[in-house]
Amino acid sequence: MAKLKILPTDTLIIVDMQNDFMPGGALPVPNALSIIPTINRYIEVFEKAKAVVVATRDWHPQNHISFNTRGGPWPPHCIQNTWGAQFHKDLKLPRDAIVVSKAFKEDKEAYSGFEDTELDSVLRQRGVRRIFVAGVATEYCVKATAEDGLRLGYQVFILEDAVKGINSPPGSEERAIDNLISKGAVAIRIGDIVTD
Repeated sequence: MAKLKILPTDTLIIVDMQNDFMPGGALPVPNALSIIPTINRYIEVFEKAKAVVVATRDWHPQNHISFNTRGGPWPPHCIQNTWGAQFHKDLKLPRDAIVVSKAFKEDKEAYSGFEDTELDSVLRQRGVRRIFVAGVATEYCVKATAEDGLRLGYQVFILEDAVKGINSPPGSEERAIDNLISKGAVAIRIGDIVTD
């Protein structure tokens, strides 16, 4: 296929690149640090194109329903205003990046960056038509954000070289990407984009 040119009406959505999902965090995604240089490369390309860069983050209250302390599946993680909820220091987010906090209601889980947030209205105000999704974890928040993007009528690209999954059971990360492709998403890599 011809290389894609990033337009000012495109958006890079970086999902949950927070300390608690990195090595040493409460809920580490295997090899999550390895995608940071590639995400930073995408950020450069999107900034150069004057496109919007969005960073989503889990922003949980201390007693969130997803925590195993409340019968949920996960250890407590990304608690508001803690080190674990901060973006990893190596992620080169632009100053004007839009930060979207999700899953901030104590009794409601939200994997998608669109759920209970202003993200859709912010993108529509800017005339965004295509979203490019990076980050962690592929089978959870990346997948949910991409699925909502498709449902809301955006053209959705999954940045295969800039996502990482938990991949448990093995193969679940690949299945998540295949599932998104079957719903209309397009999987691409940095080499598929015009970067000069």
